[in-house]
Amino acid sequence: MDDEFAFVDELVPGIRWDAKYATWDNFTGRPVDGYLANRIVGTRALCAALRRARDQAESLGLGLVVWDGYRPQRAVDCFLRWSRQPEDGRTKPHHYPNISRAELFTQGYVAARSGHSRGSTVDLALYHLATGELAAMGGRHDLMDAISHHGARGIPSTEARNRQHLRSIMAACGFLSYDREWWHYTLRDEPHPDTYFDFPVA
Repeated sequence: MDDEFAFVDELVPGIRWDAKYATWDNFTGRPVDGYLANRIVGTRALCAALRRARDQAESLGLGLVVWDGYRPQRAVDCFLRWSRQPEDGRTKPHHYPNISRAELFTQGYVAARSGHSRGSTVDLALYHLATGELAAMGGRHDLMDAISHHGARGIPSTEARNRQHLRSIMAACGFLSYDREWWHYTLRDEPHPDTYFDFPVA
């Protein structure tokens, strides 16, 4: 691993994580190439910003749970191969109920060159410190549907408020949101804006 990268849990004490692409619980339905360990990796700049976000969340009685950070290019290539395979219906109801696999790319939910591979993009949500329960966010991670967009109509007030809490916390700590995915944030001043890395998470 490059010296500018680190395991997020080592530099951001108290953060929770579940690296979805290292598990079977993701839109491909299996562990993804390049994820050899259930750990989150990111640039040291990302980790510093997440420490600030953790502190802001704590002031609201909330914690951060991270689902993905740095993503090897080989994982993105794996997504592309998966998108060209026949539909088997295993993950469609939970992750892309209203579009085809190919449309995940054309509609901007998955990219052939992902900001995650630059090391300063993160997928995350909130949880309640008092109970440890995930905050209701109006849909699961990688629900690739209009309901996941910022400002989506039909989101209950509690879920909309939690999304706004997360967006406000992340914006205050130097992150830019992505309009189609409430969980996806990129560091505004990312250190490697033009470099796509491919070392494995191991």
